[in-house]
Amino acid sequence: MTEKLIPLSQLPEGGKGIISELEQSAIAFQLFEMGLLPGTPVEIYKIAPLGDPMVISVSGVEITLRKSEAAVVLVKQTAEAPLN
Repeated sequence: MTEKLIPLSQLPEGGKGIISELEQSAIAFQLFEMGLLPGTPVEIYKIAPLGDPMVISVSGVEITLRKSEAAVVLVKQTAEAPLN
């Protein structure tokens, strides 16, 4: 059975997931260096009122990302917070 992966940018505020992979892009290496590694739990801590940027929590660190940057990160959503 194939697991459904979604972009991190599609998780709602409070949503949680496990990073599965990073799509190839110009920003992927920088995200990798910031700790967005496959197998790492991630949570959407806060989303700005207009939807961009978003603050995520990964490995105990809060990181602010644009939605376009978060779209590169594919996650397997955990059951705690369903998609809207």
